[in-house]
Amino acid sequence: MAAEKQVTTTGLLGWIDERFPLTVMWKQHLSEYYAPRNFNFWYFFGSLALMVLVIQIFTGIFLVMHYKPDASLNASGVPVAFASVEYIMRDVPWGWLIRYMHSTGASAFFIVVYLHMFRGMIYGSYRKPRELIWLFGVFIFLALMAEAFFGYLLPWGQMSYWGAQVIVNLFSAIPLIGDGLSIWLRGDFVVGDATLNRFFSFHVIAIPFVLAGLVVAHIIALHEVGSNNPDGIEIKKKKDPATGIPLDGIPFHPYYTVKDIVGVAVFLIIFSWIIFFAPEGGNYFIEANNFIPADPLKTPPHIAPVWYFTPFYSVLRAVTYPLFGLDAKFWGVVAMGASVLIFAFLPWLDRSPVKSIRYKGPIFKAAITIFVISFIVLGYLGLLAPTAGRTLAAQIFSVLYFAFFLLMPWYSRMDKCKPEPERVTE
Repeated sequence: MAAEKQVTTTGLLGWIDERFPLTVMWKQHLSEYYAPRNFNFWYFFGSLALMVLVIQIFTGIFLVMHYKPDASLNASGVPVAFASVEYIMRDVPWGWLIRYMHSTGASAFFIVVYLHMFRGMIYGSYRKPRELIWLFGVFIFLALMAEAFFGYLLPWGQMSYWGAQVIVNLFSAIPLIGDGLSIWLRGDFVVGDATLNRFFSFHVIAIPFVLAGLVVAHIIALHEVGSNNPDGIEIKKKKDPATGIPLDGIPFHPYYTVKDIVGVAVFLIIFSWIIFFAPEGGNYFIEANNFIPADPLKTPPHIAPVWYFTPFYSVLRAVTYPLFGLDAKFWGVVAMGASVLIFAFLPWLDRSPVKSIRYKGPIFKAAITIFVISFIVLGYLGLLAPTAGRTLAAQIFSVLYFAFFLLMPWYSRMDKCKPEPERVTE
């Protein structure tokens, strides 16, 4: 490849290149990284996810400067952690903006990641040779969920406290080790100061390092095998004999860096509008109960996780029957974990002869439509207090959710697919 040749530069850049492969990396990953020429708007969300990660890191750094992970009560009888968040919001110059950028950024992160994953599912970005890219993506999703969960407790509001109490208690359903594991996670027999400090350490130090490493691995793996495209065609199979450049490829920089700037501009307009006019997101981004200090003696009428966890929470609540001598709570935790981890098996479940939804048949299109509807309905049900009717609905849509994956080896073979073109289409 051209990027692997000796690069000769002068001046300061030449001095750096002699000691660090800056120009080579620029060529390998930007100016001489050839991406398919038929990317559409679905390909904005990968770069947007990276941008939101940067926003979260920088706003998190400024929040940590003023936040105190202390569950003890101050002179006013308010938990120090909760009071420090109020201090950031009311007294720190522009602290309210930084805090809302971080809280809104958490929801924005999940929105763009969910859309990024959906794009991978419809265009077959998990298929050979991109299985490892997809697995790194699933690990990123798991790390992101852990990061959000640990950060959710830090404001030490009512919903933070009781949400953490409910989620940590779920681990006690695991046979033999459950009780010990729950105590280890809390650092105590109840959610308290030890839990807060433990979660703070995970949220600020441990998980961000893991997340950053997985993102780097995700990008390196992507640039090793090349990007997928809406047609699902490998552009490396058709190269110019003289230059070795893919016939259907264009340099990522400047073509897609400029295009991504448009997506970033649109995203920032929407993001800014939410921050300035609707930062709580109608109680979906920050619940009203989280503006009340945590009170271990007063349980909120209805405890529900943040919206981005609710589809999986609904799957957990849908399991109401014991099995093999183990109670429903245990099987609910198993079902919830399986509903996330099952994404990792997509590369081996899909047996279709084509990758992209453009050329797949009506069975796959119907299946993924039902899957999306099931995901949205489960997310909505997870926000509501359980009733007999809602539990039944959650059970039906949980079955449909898992059926999309478990039946894929059969319906993906049966589907009547169109032949893929030789070259990418515009």
